[in-house]
Amino acid sequence: MDAAGSRAPAGTGGDSSGGSSRETSGRLSREQIYVLVSAASMNLGCMMAYSILGPFFPKEAEKKGASNTMIGMIFGCYALFELLASLVFGKYLVQIGAKFMFIAGMFISGGVTILFGVLDQLPEGPIFIVMCFLVRIVDAIGFGAAITASSSILAKAFPNNVATVLGSLEVFSGLGLIAGPPLGGFLYQSFGYEVPFILLGCIVLLMIPLNLWILPSYESDPGEHSFWKLVTLPKVCLIAFVIISLSSCFGFLDPTLSLFVLEKFNLPAGYVGLVFLGLALSYTISSPLFGLLSDRMPNLRKWFLVFGNLITAACYLLLGPVPILHIKSQLWLLVLVLVVNGFSAGMSIIPTFPEMLSCAYENGFEEGISTLGLISGLVSAMWSVGAFMGPMLGGFLYEKIGFEWAAALQGLWALISGLAMGLFYLWEHSKTRRRSKAQNLIGTEEEQTALLPNET
Repeated sequence: MDAAGSRAPAGTGGDSSGGSSRETSGRLSREQIYVLVSAASMNLGCMMAYSILGPFFPKEAEKKGASNTMIGMIFGCYALFELLASLVFGKYLVQIGAKFMFIAGMFISGGVTILFGVLDQLPEGPIFIVMCFLVRIVDAIGFGAAITASSSILAKAFPNNVATVLGSLEVFSGLGLIAGPPLGGFLYQSFGYEVPFILLGCIVLLMIPLNLWILPSYESDPGEHSFWKLVTLPKVCLIAFVIISLSSCFGFLDPTLSLFVLEKFNLPAGYVGLVFLGLALSYTISSPLFGLLSDRMPNLRKWFLVFGNLITAACYLLLGPVPILHIKSQLWLLVLVLVVNGFSAGMSIIPTFPEMLSCAYENGFEEGISTLGLISGLVSAMWSVGAFMGPMLGGFLYEKIGFEWAAALQGLWALISGLAMGLFYLWEHSKTRRRSKAQNLIGTEEEQTALLPNET
């Protein structure tokens, strides 16, 4: 990984005041290694704690009197409050301090994960459901703080390799998503409801002393620009829509896929977690590759964003599959589609942060931790919008029209966002060509004027 301190080319989101990132050699500094270790530990621990619910919680919640729609709302409220937290924390990152926000977020997330493990002791009905909502809301606020601070610190420490570093760290997010569902499923099957949450919560809490010791502190002055100016940029708006559509696709699977697999293929809870493995593993493998390509060849980002979304749309048509295709639902086909979806998700998600950062710098935003906080908060917030809508609509549509049609409708989000990005890039390309022709024409006229003899 090249950590050279020369200014990044246009489009890479470089920061000439990168502090520790001003390395004259290709080797990482000690500070950069510490940042990577801290971010990796947060990604791994928090994603494991987040993903263990998938294989068994929907069925457990049904026993406590929660409907499919209510289960979707329990999953979805996490994203809604992460959205609100990300916007606030992104705006006030400089005032609060990135390191403090990171550590506090991990502490809250680990503590409430343990609390979630004792909810089965509550009586069924409204009390259980209300407490599920409260614990998920507090967990979302903690995770929103940690992920916003983490993205900003990473972009500050690696200004010339934002996509490469974020893509590489998605390996640890993916490992968390890979390990979480099967580990949660088997622990639930072997020891009951409490053990998965208590174990994962303790793992997150044990990572806090390590991060207190090794994570560097970055200080900066508050920036002059606001979220409003950022979100009114057309390109940023479209990328935000892409993030929403992709996260809603992921969120859709949380309350629906495990129920569909249990009903359709009669698998035990432990093996349901292995079905999620296809998506998480392929996403984990592909993310570093697309991150490296996004930094080395920035012109490829537009193709990744467009075709990644279109492939994702096709995957959701085949998840059921949708009845109009007249394809029989089979377990091997479902796993294959999830694998392809993991690759398409990596293709679409990884370029969003550097593309948004590049757009901000091109429109006058200052290079520093303040702008990085705005971008990190916006990306996290838009991801949360989709993660809120996905489970909510997924649970509702699953009840009303079944998994096959619900998945196909979910795929329309990715189709629309992919087509919208494609049309925008075509418009941007034609606009650039017209501007280039106009500049060439003006230059030619100036040369001809200079060559004409002076009038007497």
